[in-house]
Amino acid sequence: MIDVSAEKGSSTPLYIQIANSLRRQINEGRIATGDALPSERDLCELTGASRVTIRKAVGQLIEEGLLFRKQGSGTFVSQRIEVPGTYLSGFSDDAHARGQEPGCIWLMKNYANPTVEEAAVLKVPTTSKVARLGRVRLSEGEPLAIEHAIVVASLLPPIEEIGDSLYAALEKSGNRPALGHQKVRASLATPTEAGLLSIGENSEILRIERVTRLADGTIIEFTRSAYRGDRYDFVTELR
Repeated sequence: MIDVSAEKGSSTPLYIQIANSLRRQINEGRIATGDALPSERDLCELTGASRVTIRKAVGQLIEEGLLFRKQGSGTFVSQRIEVPGTYLSGFSDDAHARGQEPGCIWLMKNYANPTVEEAAVLKVPTTSKVARLGRVRLSEGEPLAIEHAIVVASLLPPIEEIGDSLYAALEKSGNRPALGHQKVRASLATPTEAGLLSIGENSEILRIERVTRLADGTIIEFTRSAYRGDRYDFVTELR
């Protein structure tokens, strides 16, 4: 039984007391990762609080990244996702490895010429053709990342055949990345990024810049991403 009792006579607002109680039980493991929270109605009965108060308490923990809402299913305890920093994989592969269903919302999918910076990174002329692929990446319907990839068009199948997974499309053409490097830095979400990722403005995000290559050194992609800092840990094994 979840204990969300409030302290009588306390000067602390009731929604903060309820949020503190839920947070403590999550941190102690009494409410496990992936568990669904009781419904608003049940929490109201447990606490004697109004629905407005319960929504404020739950909303506080959603802003902190401890909880997330899944449309039509309820509110769940967030799972932190560990991504190994020494293994080259795509978002879809990582989601499948966790037993989750990946998806995406397309923001951009077209051909263009690269900018001077992009051409320099990809080592192609500015007159060459690249594919611009902008997506919000989803796992089990939850938005987790925004990715903007610039890919040498000649290495891809026709752009209309590219589905949720860029690496699956590259593999179909016999051009799946074999090598790469990436940089990760901490940042704060812009208003646009916050809206796309369903997080609060100025929430912590991880900005990732990735360049991948074929085994012969041919550069394939230049991708800039924004991953939710409340959900992701990038882990590197040290020897």
